Amino acid sequence: MKKSRVILSDKPKSSVIRQLGNNILKHPLLYIMALPVILYYILYHYYPMYGMLIAFFDYAPMKGILGSDFVGMKHFKAFLQDPYFFRTVWNTLSINIKLLVFAFPFPIIFAILINELTANRFRKFIQTVTYMPHFISTVVICGLVLNFCSSTGVITSLISSVTGMEPTNLMSKVSLFQPIYVLMIIWQEFGWDSIIFYAALTGIDQSLYEAATVDGAGRWAKIRHITLPGLAPTIIILLILRIGNMMSLGWDRIILLYNPMIYESADVISTYVYRRGLLKFEYSFASAVGFFNSIINFILLIGANAVSRKINDTSLW
Repeated sequence: MKKSRVILSDKPKSSVIRQLGNNILKHPLLYIMALPVILYYILYHYYPMYGMLIAFFDYAPMKGILGSDFVGMKHFKAFLQDPYFFRTVWNTLSINIKLLVFAFPFPIIFAILINELTANRFRKFIQTVTYMPHFISTVVICGLVLNFCSSTGVITSLISSVTGMEPTNLMSKVSLFQPIYVLMIIWQEFGWDSIIFYAALTGIDQSLYEAATVDGAGRWAKIRHITLPGLAPTIIILLILRIGNMMSLGWDRIILLYNPMIYESADVISTYVYRRGLLKFEYSFASAVGFFNSIINFILLIGANAVSRKINDTSLW
């Protein structure tokens, strides 16, 4: 038996501008509320893209972008041939991989543990305490880490008493910078990052847990067969976004923490751009490095989304 195929007649569609105008007339308050966000992205995210052109020029502030000499891919080639290229790229990837392996799962585990608490007051207290470090200034956080890891700091004294090693400044050790940085990020952000996972947990149908209880399932069985599958779409989306930022790393924390003694493990792309672009006034070179960084991130995002879409039905698009 052949299946009938319904063919819809083509009807004239109104233009996008006309549809937008009709929507604005129908829902003016919604568009007024969205206007500040739209302006923010236009002014601070799309308009500055024009400045990326300086990566292809020998930019001179007095001449302007288009008035400067066009040099094509000169600055990109200079970065690829730079002696610090492999060091900065490797350190950026190394820290991001450590954050992906250790810091990314931490808020997921914490959200599941919080969800298992039955005492509401204790749960709210724990959530409040873990959220607080996120609102502390980055300068204060880095100052605390430098103080605690100094030769007379609390962490150094504790490690010295346990291991018997001579007290020394931990932030002067090349091998210790990345672990300390990752632990600092976990402590400061895991409570705040767990909010989205906890919100996803509240959306899981509670009747599934009740049915599992009737079937005799314990807590671990419920987590494995109900909680984790319910969290899976949220985890996958955030993982794709995280992979799309593997070449990006905030320069502010690292600049506040590192010193020339640990450049070997602490110098990343963003700090290298800061030194070359702002301290040495090589604006075109720094822009080329940032442009290169964005292209790699874009490729990683597209690839991660394609793999996720092929493996399961969850993807960004």
